[in-house]
Parts: sequence; structure tokens; C-alpha cells
Amino acid sequence: MAIIRLITGWPGPSGFGSATTAEQVTAGIDASNLTVVITGGASGIGLETSRVLALRGAHVIIAARNMETANEAKQSILKSNENAKIDIIHLDLSSLHSVKAFADNFLELNLPLNILINNAGIMFCPFQLSQDGIEMQFATNYLGHFYLTNLLLDKMKKTASDTGIEGRIINLSSIAHLSTYDEGIKFDAINDKMSYSDKKAYGQSKLASILHANELSRRLKEEGINITVNSLHPGVIWTNLMKHSLNFMRIMRVLTFIFWKNIPQGAATTCYVAVHSSMKGVSGKYYLDCNEWPASDLARDPQLAKKLWDYSNHLLDSVLRKA
Repeated sequence: MAIIRLITGWPGPSGFGSATTAEQVTAGIDASNLTVVITGGASGIGLETSRVLALRGAHVIIAARNMETANEAKQSILKSNENAKIDIIHLDLSSLHSVKAFADNFLELNLPLNILINNAGIMFCPFQLSQDGIEMQFATNYLGHFYLTNLLLDKMKKTASDTGIEGRIINLSSIAHLSTYDEGIKFDAINDKMSYSDKKAYGQSKLASILHANELSRRLKEEGINITVNSLHPGVIWTNLMKHSLNFMRIMRVLTFIFWKNIPQGAATTCYVAVHSSMKGVSGKYYLDCNEWPASDLARDPQLAKKLWDYSNHLLDSVLRKA
């Protein structure tokens, strides 16, 4: 039945499906008491997510690498909604120094933080190392978000405690997490150029995003913290993410056209998980088309999630000591 829903776009148990837009899943929702940080919120589905959450009254902080693009995004949102509450702060997820600077700049604003959407990413890029010496897709899609979440978590905990409003952390993953290296995460060879595959490295980073969400969810539950953590696949959408593999993606689009979404549809699952009332108390789950979906066996492996958590903290410590 789930596969039929995926192919046909029929609504699932949530009442929504692949054809649902972000505006539709948030219809009637008052988000005016929420502050949201979204990475990569200046383009593609991130911009649509920013626009729709601002439309529902949320104070949206767009974290973006290109500040010119971010300012254009802000102005476009204000043009359609003059009452929108939008701020922009620079963030380059491939640089741990930039991640720390973003967190410091945000915390200086002394704002609450209800929702963190780890949305930004790169896809299928040629092998390269970040300025911290980490394979670029792993650094940008996963480790930067892992560090950012760590730095903002105390603020989220305080906000949830002070306001009584459930905090929510959302990691954008991908169905590409199904296509990774045999061991899932190449802990001993993250930076190995010889065995690098742009597609599998992307899948590895997206698998890591799910494992991060699951392990953080487990830990917050143990602490009794009023914050949920979930991951999702937004769908297949034509965006700037595909700039490194245009020919490959054009072929894939022809072969799999039935599964493709437009940007308003692509932002729907993020908005659903972020603010819909039916997600209250739901944590450690993976979503597709606004409905819970089974992730891969590797993604649901608690031992792999714990190993990745420990590995990530060790890697952060190692890099930051050298800085």
C-alpha cells in the first residue's frame, strides 16, 4: 500500500501525499509564537520553507553561505508578505569556524529557538576536502549540521522549558541514503580519494543525517527533554543541488518522471514535520510525503547511530584542537 501511495501520490494516514504543497499542510496553523532557524533557507525548497513558515507567522532566521542571495530571498519574502519576520545570518556549513560564528551571532540576538531545520546541502560533487580537511559532502551535509545542533541545543532546551512549547529538530536526509558504501559509514576512510564515489558519498552523508536524528532523539527522550528530532526525504526536486550532475539527473528525470515534485510540494514534508499538530510528541522517525516511511536497515541500526555519534564528537574535537 505504501508503494502504491508513492507511485500514485494518494494521501497517506496523515491526509497528505506527494502532491501536497507546503501551504496546504500548514493551512490554519498559527506559528506566530515560534522562532525557526533554517540552513540553506535562501534557495530551492529551503526558500519555500522559509516563505511558508513566515507566512504562518514564525520568526524565520535564514542561515546561508551567500549573503547576497540570502538578502534577495528576504526581500522576495517581504515583497509577498510585508509582515514577515525574517533575519539572515551567514553560515558556511563546510567550515566549523563559520558554524561556531553563526551560533555565536544567533545567541547574541537573545531570541528563543523552537525549531531547527537542518536543510542545506550539496550533492554529487567531485572529491574535495573542506578547509577543515574533511570530505566535502560529509562535512557540509552532516558534520556541520551535527556541530550546529550541538551548539544550539542548550538554547532549544531552555526555550522548551521556559515556554512549555515542544522544540523540534528536523534533519533533511534523502532516499539516497539507501545507496551508500557497503558498511554504511566509512569511519576509517571518510577522506579516502581512491575509494570515493560522488553518489555513495552523498548517500553516506544522508544516512548519517538519519542516524544523527535517531541517536539525538534517543538521548533527549532519556533526559525527558521536550524536543523531538526527526528526519525526512523531501522528494526529488529540480534545484541547484544538481549542478554537479546535470546530465545524469536529466536522464534520471526522464526515467523517473512520475516521482518528481515541484518546489512547493518539495517543501511540504519539512513544514509538516516542523509545525503540524499531529507531529506533537513524535520523535526518531523518518518521513516521506508527509507520512512516516521505513528507512533502510542501516538507518535504523542503533549501534551504528551510537558509533557515528562517538565518531563525530571525536572528529570535532580533533579538528577544533588544531584550529
